[in-house]
Amino acid sequence: MPKKQKINILWFTKNLRTRDSETLSNIMREDLPFLALYVFDTDFFNQMQYGCRKIGKYRARFLLESVEDLKENLAGQNISLLVKQCKTQDVFKNIAEEFEIVKIFCQEEWTQEEISLQTKIKEVLPSVTWEKFYQQFLVHPFFVFKNSGEIPMLFTTFRQNIEKNLLIRPEFESAVMRYHNKTEIYFKSDEVTLRSLGFDDFETDKRSAFPFSGGEREALKRLDFYFSETKNLSRYKETRNGLTGTEYSSKFSAWLADGSLSAVTVYHEIKRYEEKFGSNESTYWLIFELLWRDFFRYTSLQHRDLIFRKNGIAHQPYSADPDDELIRQWKEGKTASDFVNAHMLELRHTGWMSNRGRQNVASYFCKILKQDWRIGASYFEEWLIDYDVHSNYGNWMYLGGVGNDNRDRTFNPKKQAEIYDPKHKFRTLWLK
Repeated sequence: MPKKQKINILWFTKNLRTRDSETLSNIMREDLPFLALYVFDTDFFNQMQYGCRKIGKYRARFLLESVEDLKENLAGQNISLLVKQCKTQDVFKNIAEEFEIVKIFCQEEWTQEEISLQTKIKEVLPSVTWEKFYQQFLVHPFFVFKNSGEIPMLFTTFRQNIEKNLLIRPEFESAVMRYHNKTEIYFKSDEVTLRSLGFDDFETDKRSAFPFSGGEREALKRLDFYFSETKNLSRYKETRNGLTGTEYSSKFSAWLADGSLSAVTVYHEIKRYEEKFGSNESTYWLIFELLWRDFFRYTSLQHRDLIFRKNGIAHQPYSADPDDELIRQWKEGKTASDFVNAHMLELRHTGWMSNRGRQNVASYFCKILKQDWRIGASYFEEWLIDYDVHSNYGNWMYLGGVGNDNRDRTFNPKKQAEIYDPKHKFRTLWLK
């Protein structure tokens, strides 16, 4: 029997970029040829929880666009991306029948579904070496744990510890490298479409505050527009609580969530912007928000699966009065609050909701309707374009009173509407 050729695998998951890609940079320095791979996992797309799909049509389309853009960007570096729609472990098993897989390069993950998926691959390939990299943070874990030890429960304490001697790594240079290995590694990609994933095609709602496409190039285009072209960054703190239009916030979250954009890239571009146009409270505030994003990641890294439990990381009793009718009204935007309703309709029609809206509708669901916060979190998981497990569950725990800050915080939607939608512009847009 002929000896199998040795190869490495570059397995893309939530790191769909070529700029500042630690996995890509490292695998290109290896002696062995490699196969770049992305899998639309059929188990994931068929999975349900609390009556919700794990991914809805908006994020599915955005993901398709991101993967297609990654494929084109890699092709520019002479790298072919194999795209499959299958069970992930079956894809690895099929590759292993043709080649000897030596190493798998991928992003480090620690939440339950990602760990479960890696375990399935390890069962198929027990002798493979894993090379995993923390690419999704702004501040690298080595720096954080050296300066903080355990992650504090309060963000303010975390931020103050980190900012004392803030050190952000430089970007990785993988985007300027070119792959020269001429070994043929050929597998046929699947033609993956919205329909093959179980969704109907749809048009983007003209009212959407997030009419953008997925992909690294679109992310960098938005970054350049928000920074250099419009200088919106200098107004970020004053406008970030807006509700309508594309310009009230950076809108980077969806690209950050699937890894089309690196938080480190955003940070260094902010610093370049400050050198050119000056710094102010707004330019700092976007870094502040990136630290919030990191904080939720470190919280989940430290507490693991506790973030999915009813009593949360605070181990606080959480009482809910299960009522399917109240949940239905909340989902369909038919509650007693027109402010909540407008936001829920925006989510249903666009896959987007402002940060201000998310806080209000989550608080309403937990504190006024008194429903299980995990149901609300699952609904967001299905419908949000920019769903991110760490931020989503971190914020829902917080609003439910079982997270990082368990003070009883309840948003009054009537007062919130008076402050943030005094002329009914947002409510009229969605309730007319």
